[in-house]
Amino acid sequence: MKFETQDIHNGNATEFAAQAAQAIRGGDAVVDFSPVRRCDSAAVALALECLRCARAAGIALHFVSLPPDLLSLARLYGVEELLLAAA
Repeated sequence: MKFETQDIHNGNATEFAAQAAQAIRGGDAVVDFSPVRRCDSAAVALALECLRCARAAGIALHFVSLPPDLLSLARLYGVEELLLAAA
């Protein structure tokens, strides 16, 4: 699935999480962040939720184009390696 937005933030992350979960449960193994230019900590939670859904579905998830802001926040929260393992 590809996030069709330039911004992921607290106001829209829940909607994107639901879309991603549905796509992953449907067998989608790629989550593409390429359109995303800005994000806050909600994007980290979204990425982790994608990993959780994939693990529950038995899918090896692959992230594409993780934004620098997301990676910086993930590093701050100590979860960067989890995200990079799927990149």
